[in-house]
Amino acid sequence: QVQLAESGGGLVQAGGSLRLSCAASGRTFRWLGMGWFRQAPGKEREFVAAINWSGESTIYADSVKGRFTISRDNAKNTVYLQMNNVRPEDTAVYYCAGTDRFSISTVYSGYDYWGQGTQVTISS
Repeated sequence: QVQLAESGGGLVQAGGSLRLSCAASGRTFRWLGMGWFRQAPGKEREFVAAINWSGESTIYADSVKGRFTISRDNAKNTVYLQMNNVRPEDTAVYYCAGTDRFSISTVYSGYDYWGQGTQVTISS
């Protein structure tokens, strides 16, 4: 089993930056593919970004491409989401997810482990 814990959420003005962290425990982190999803009130959970076990391969949703960066530090068992030039529509609960599978995914069902989420609120 893997336990995931997000941190770093908060209230930021539009145009600002925020960095989310997700700490993993309970299993060898370095072999996990990792992703970030978000869910706004009244909306379905949507894919944001993903990174493979080595960090060499990343995927981004079109809505965040060029503004958000996913990265990982396997020595610290942590994955990050750097959010720059944020917009009010980025407001959501952000979830960290992990997968044992070889390929990283952009869909909810592609992940086996989930964190509890961290609230991100962007004011206009």
